[in-house]
Amino acid sequence: MSNTNYQELTEVELRNYVKQHPEDEDAFQHYLSIVRAKPGRVVVSTPEQSLAEFEKRIQTNKHKNQA
Repeated sequence: MSNTNYQELTEVELRNYVKQHPEDEDAFQHYLSIVRAKPGRVVVSTPEQSLAEFEKRIQTNKHKNQA
């Protein structure tokens, strides 16, 4: 655990901190909570999941444009 006040960091600063301190589980969990709370953000862990998400969004946009 560190003495870093995660509440005072911007999202970019926190992301950079997490990259530089991968052992800081508290910082990582706080960053994940920020990312997960944002609407429209999708977290994928494989290229296949990423491709499926892109295809889903393309189809959604096509339907919106046709309406």
